[in-house]
Amino acid sequence: MTAAADRLSLTVLGAGPAYTDRPGSSGAAYLVRSRQTAVLLDLGQGSFPRLAAAIEPSTLDAVVVSHLHPDHFIDLVPLRHYLAYQFRPGRHLRALAPAGLAERIDALHARPGFTAEALDVEAFDPSAGPVAIGDLCLEARRVTHTEDSHAVRLAPDGDEPGLVYSGDCGRADDLAPLIRAGDTLLVEISFGIGPVPPGALHLDATGIAGLLRTTQPAQVLLTHIQMGFDGPAAVDAVRAATAAPVRLVEPGDRISI
Repeated sequence: MTAAADRLSLTVLGAGPAYTDRPGSSGAAYLVRSRQTAVLLDLGQGSFPRLAAAIEPSTLDAVVVSHLHPDHFIDLVPLRHYLAYQFRPGRHLRALAPAGLAERIDALHARPGFTAEALDVEAFDPSAGPVAIGDLCLEARRVTHTEDSHAVRLAPDGDEPGLVYSGDCGRADDLAPLIRAGDTLLVEISFGIGPVPPGALHLDATGIAGLLRTTQPAQVLLTHIQMGFDGPAAVDAVRAATAAPVRLVEPGDRISI
């Protein structure tokens, strides 16, 4: 890649939903790197080994958790163990997440303070504005899913293009305020070409296509497709709504932003 292309990159560690029959699939986990900074977006089931193969986990600048469903955060448990037990003394890692993350992980082990032994958790406060993580800027916005779910935009300081990650989202228009012209959109497409069952609060191709008619991302990366749905058909349906490249991501993909 050229120096310009290497400004920001995305490595897909896990792109799966809560359950799947696809061998090798694992829960949501996306590694974003600039020249100076490494940020992990979510860490779902089975994705810690891929994280450890891609980067020394203790060198991450932060992990960002979109919402408190286990397929987006449960491998923080092995990450916590790694930081606490692999090193003497143990190491700490910054974590940004909805309020209550530490209490959920502590409750799994019936041990108050378990999480804080290795993860320094900060609750999202979208009203406070963007947050600096190394040479990157994180902007979070609440989206329709759980009571405290967030999409995020991660970009270099200034007006350069960045990555917008939907997390899990039940209303595509919630993402529009985060997307700037030239951004890469990493968006869940849980229900493929659709329709989304009533009350499911996830996205399908129809919802994403509507979003793309009012925004201008440079590329569209589809992820988190549910078991039994046709990935190529979903890609084709989204592609019809935009001139931007569209693809379904898989673990191991490395993409320039």
